[in-house]
Amino acid sequence: MQTTLKTDVTFEGTGLHSGEAVRVVLHPAAANTGIVFRRTDVTGLPTLPANYRDVIVSPLNTRLGNEDGVTISTIEHLMAALAGCGVHNVLIDVDGPEVPILDGSAVSFVRGIVSAGVTRQSAPLRAIEILSEVEVSDGRATAKLSPSTSLQIDFEIAFEDAAIGRQRKTLNMANGAFVRQLCDSRTFCRSSDVDAMRANGLALGGTMENAVVVDGDRILTPGGLRHADEAVRHKMLDALGDIYTAGAPMLGRYTGLRAGHSLTNKLLRALFDRPDAWRFVTCDAKIAARLPGVGVSMADLDAVA
Repeated sequence: MQTTLKTDVTFEGTGLHSGEAVRVVLHPAAANTGIVFRRTDVTGLPTLPANYRDVIVSPLNTRLGNEDGVTISTIEHLMAALAGCGVHNVLIDVDGPEVPILDGSAVSFVRGIVSAGVTRQSAPLRAIEILSEVEVSDGRATAKLSPSTSLQIDFEIAFEDAAIGRQRKTLNMANGAFVRQLCDSRTFCRSSDVDAMRANGLALGGTMENAVVVDGDRILTPGGLRHADEAVRHKMLDALGDIYTAGAPMLGRYTGLRAGHSLTNKLLRALFDRPDAWRFVTCDAKIAARLPGVGVSMADLDAVA
């Protein structure tokens, strides 16, 4: 069965790049609505469905745009929370050009969604089943989808900074794994990157409170890391959010090596250009039990690893 929220959920925070205050309200939505953003600060209240075809390529975040030039940026953490909590239909009102960064992770979104509760709808749920391998690359970075009976994410990163270095993690995303293992992992960057972005009018809302900032072998963010491998966990969080722009839950294995937002979008475009590489399957109880978010509760949030 498809799901939506039981009640409205509101979040308030600062946009990472604009530095401006942003208010986001998640509303329950009818079956088959999907994930839809709406800019309440723009005349006509334009809507932007969270669909990979409408993603504007960016190395820094996932940004949606429509034919009128209206955009909404930094959707990936909220998308990951919706996927990880098993929410299929929601209307998201945003009164600015980007979703607030909050603490740089998805944990606040997850807490709000779980607190509001999720309700089943009468419409059947379809998932995207990967039938054959699809791979894309960009220099040394690669992203691949291959067949699997559940959504699995295998991610590897490699940075020169000793504070990050080489990290790899693999997770089966079923049974609340996202909530327990990934949702509190924050975005990360080099201190030199912050300086460069601000010089170009970006990251104006970035602080030590909403990102892990590193400089060589030093963690500059007060309190240090939440996980020794927080960086790769955050990349997996981003990947889950970007994968959810496919428009439905996925049954397949995502393998990323130095991959980012733009490469994951390129992978989805390559997948759907290959009708032989995927198919829709209607989820019975057995299939649904293998999807991210099924059965997630506050206990999973309390048990964040």
